[in-house]
Formats: sequence, C-alpha cells, structure tokens
Amino acid sequence: MQKYLESFINSFQGTLNWTWKSIIFDVPWYTNYFWGLIAISLVVWLLEIAFPWRKEQAIFRKDFWLDTFYMFFNFFIFAIVISGVYQILGLLFAEFNVTAKTFALFDISQWNPFVQLFVFFIILDFVQWFTHVLLHKYPFLWKFHKVHHSVKEMGFAAHLRYHWMENILYKPLKTFGVMIIGGFEPEQAYIVHFITIAIGHLNHSNMKITWGPLKYIFNNPVMHLYHHASVLPEGKSGVNYGISLSLWDYIFKTDYIPEDSGKIEIGFEGDDKFPKDFIHQNLYGFRKGQT
Repeated sequence: MQKYLESFINSFQGTLNWTWKSIIFDVPWYTNYFWGLIAISLVVWLLEIAFPWRKEQAIFRKDFWLDTFYMFFNFFIFAIVISGVYQILGLLFAEFNVTAKTFALFDISQWNPFVQLFVFFIILDFVQWFTHVLLHKYPFLWKFHKVHHSVKEMGFAAHLRYHWMENILYKPLKTFGVMIIGGFEPEQAYIVHFITIAIGHLNHSNMKITWGPLKYIFNNPVMHLYHHASVLPEGKSGVNYGISLSLWDYIFKTDYIPEDSGKIEIGFEGDDKFPKDFIHQNLYGFRKGQT
C-alpha cells in the first residue's frame, strides 16, 4: 500500500510541477502544451472573427467563457488530479505481467520517424473514433457525452467542452492503441498532439472549411456541425463521429452532410432542461434516472 501511495503522490506532484514549469516557460517549447493550447486557440479565434461562417454569431458567443474554462480544466486541471490514479493502475498492470508490449501487433520503434508519426496518428485517431461511437451508442455513456452536445453555438473552445468521465474512457483505450504499435510514443509525438488540437479547434469553429477533395480524409466544421445536429437521420444515434479524420465515417457509412448552410439547430432533445453551469453539468451523468 505504501508504494502505491508514494507513487500517487510522486505522479501528482510531477504533473503539477510540469504544468507550472510550462506556464513559466521552463520546458522545451515543443512540449509546452499550456502555451501551445493558448496560441492555437488565439489563432483559430482570430480566424473565426475574420472569416465567420454564421455572421450573426457574436464574437463572444453563447457559453464562450464556460467553454474556455472547460478547455483548461480538461487539458490541465483534470490531468493533474487524475495523474496519480493512472500511475497506480500502471503498477497494478505490472504486477499481472501486463507490459507496454503485451498487446503489441508490431513494433514501429525502428521505423522511419515520419512513418512512426503517421502510424501513431492513424491508430490513435481510429481508437478515438471508435470510442466516440461508443459514447453515442450506449445510454450510460451518452449521459456524460451530453455535456459536449449541450453546446448551442459552435466555436473553437467547444472542442474541449466535455465531461471529465470521457477522459476515464478515452485514456485507457488510447493507451491500448499505443501498446498495439509497440508500447511507445514516437519521439516527435508532440507534432501529432499539436496537429490534433488545431484540427479539433477548427472542426468546432465558426468557419466554413471543407478542404475540397480532402474532405474524404480530414474532418471539417461543416461535417462536424451535423454531428451536433439536434435532429438526426431516423434510426441513427449519431453521425460524423470523426475526430481528426473523416475517413472512418466514409468507410463505415456514418457520414451525413445533407447541406452546408450552417443554419441548423444543434444540441439534443430536452437540452433546454440540461444544466447550464459547470458543476451541475458534471453531476448530471451520476444522477439516477438520467438518460
């Protein structure tokens, strides 16, 4: 028990210290996700202001500041709080002889660095796509995912507005994805992380971007707006599940873009009764009888 407690404390303190060092620029720039997130957010926000899709939407749209708080909470505060728990889980797996290479299908550690990044990006994006499908398919997961779909006006910060329980599901599956490719992240994985943040921000932004023929590969704001549509095709629990890539939706026939005016209503049935503040939104999924 002592080693688990020490491991928890050390991991918690380590994540806290790393975050503080990031804030004061005491880490390499390419691993400084704190200021990197701020820089990407400012760039996408300025692009939204300069090239708005829904021109009637205010610069400080509905729930702008709530979504901004979610952005920092989910990216940093939650990571600090939960870091020790993940460290303990790692120790437990080790005791059962489950290592980073247990589920490895292939080892990419000796491959060309660019190929490593490409495979890393593809596998993690598919794992996130599949996880996203589960969040819509199963009611006990959907009630947590409702936080993200309670957004009523789309903007870049809506990207990271989600219930912290989603991290509990995403993190192990993403870790499993890493284990599949040999149990490690490529040395230049920070490139993938920054790219996915930028794509996620753009997908939720108030800009009309389709990427032309590349729309069949990369997700985009038009496609993702319909993921948030309050009225879905009959018999569908969700559409356009893509995170960075739209590819999976076209392969598995979950794509849906009937038009591109940007005027559709977003949300879900009964969202007018959904809590409007951070605390009650994050308590919602734990209440009995909620669906």
